[in-house]
Amino acid sequence: MKNIISELRAKQGWSQQQLAELLNVSRQTVNAIEKGRYDPSLPLAFKLSKVFNLSIEVIFQNESN
Repeated sequence: MKNIISELRAKQGWSQQQLAELLNVSRQTVNAIEKGRYDPSLPLAFKLSKVFNLSIEVIFQNESN
């Protein structure tokens, strides 16, 4: 699943570690999500949505679209 988390994080001026702390996950988890190696759970996707104040559909896009 494609996402724009790295762009959103950069706009906020946050490191992966800072975002990880906001989400209560490891920096490695943030890295894996940004690189598309890991799809977050639904609760984590909702946390990302809340942190960036965007809908899940804006943050994550199906790669076939």
